Amino acid sequence: MMAGAWSAAGLALALGGVAHAASPDVPGASQIVTRTLPNGMKLVVWPDKDIPNVSMYTWYRVGSRNERPGITGISHFFEHMMFNGTKTRAPGEFDRVMEGNGGSNNAYTSSDVTVYQNWFPSSVTGLIFDLESDRMRNLDFDAGKVESERGVVYSERRSSVDNDNFGTLIEQMQATAFVAHPYQIPTIGWPSDIEGWKITDLQDYYRQYYAPNNAVMFIVGDVEPEVAFKLADQYLASIPAQPAPPAVTTKEPPQLGERRLRIERDAQTPLIAMAWHTVAAADREARVMEMLLSILGRGDSSRLYQRLVEKEQAAVDVGTQFDAGFDPGLAWVYAIVPPGGDVTRTEQLIDEEIARLAQDGPTAIEITKARNQALVGFWHGLETISGKAQALGQYEVFHGDYRKLFSAPTEYESITAEDVKAAAAKVLRQENRTVGVLEPMAEPQAPGKEGAK
Repeated sequence: MMAGAWSAAGLALALGGVAHAASPDVPGASQIVTRTLPNGMKLVVWPDKDIPNVSMYTWYRVGSRNERPGITGISHFFEHMMFNGTKTRAPGEFDRVMEGNGGSNNAYTSSDVTVYQNWFPSSVTGLIFDLESDRMRNLDFDAGKVESERGVVYSERRSSVDNDNFGTLIEQMQATAFVAHPYQIPTIGWPSDIEGWKITDLQDYYRQYYAPNNAVMFIVGDVEPEVAFKLADQYLASIPAQPAPPAVTTKEPPQLGERRLRIERDAQTPLIAMAWHTVAAADREARVMEMLLSILGRGDSSRLYQRLVEKEQAAVDVGTQFDAGFDPGLAWVYAIVPPGGDVTRTEQLIDEEIARLAQDGPTAIEITKARNQALVGFWHGLETISGKAQALGQYEVFHGDYRKLFSAPTEYESITAEDVKAAAAKVLRQENRTVGVLEPMAEPQAPGKEGAK
């Protein structure tokens, strides 16, 4: 904010006080209130009295993007460890107390963030604040528990990557597409690093990244902001801030030519995937890419599904994915090829559809459909307190201000067919992509068959 332009809300935030949002055109959004504690932890509260429940999402700005060789996978490991006991609570007690009071919880880790999710009756809000503050302040690093969870994480890696053909292909492509940026690191971690984390590594990482000034808490549901802030003062405000974690400053250099990799595995069906470097979540073009990828591969009426699956039978399924994070990520197209199918032909058909979109752009029907899908997804996400907490987090953390959430419908409506056409031509270029193919291993030739007539 520029000097001399302080508003009452801005001044309140600067002093660690309370600020109300402007009144966006979303039911109840004008009731959102924020407060930043003296230790730097921000709270965003959205009262919603439809049901007597609360969703509490705590976002930590830490993921595999913050890791380095030797400790890859450690962010995901903490997702497990944060449920496994503190200096005041035994392993498993967090879940037992939560469930015993009618609540439930979950968590997830990505390249950019780790998010802890709690859902509970509003009557036990104070207890949940106590639980969250305890594991932010007092996490225990019992050697036996660390080794137990190390085994759990390694087992998860085996099931999701080592023994999963699609997981293997995506991991190898991610590591190939990025040559400099830490997005090359798999969130699950490399095997030797999972085996090698030391307790001192964990303690250092916890102190640096699980500090209150590296977290934002979103509380949505049957709770008064004043009550939430009083509980935050009681349970969270005394947790000391830590020096800011080191910034990720590496930028991926422009890709200078197509990269290709081929994997042979014990598989029944070939797989092909393509990944292009694109933009960060906060960029307007991210919304354009969402709509572009929707037109290409979302649903049975999409271009790739109609061409590859329905018309040519060159795939049994196709899809698209957009990785939107703090830094420019990847736009993905993938196809599952029929057993014995021709991967080269499938790739050619994908290329033809991409070239047609880049040259001619989408039709009026396609752009309307993609826009409507985006808007339906937006409004559907705000139907529940859980969806509201997730959406607030997405915009506060990745876009820098939760209030930008409420301009998303206008932004989607502003995207034109020409925007999509231009993005296809700019991003979906051959020299900007990585292509990965996974094919079944060739059957060994039977003895005595060589040279048979």
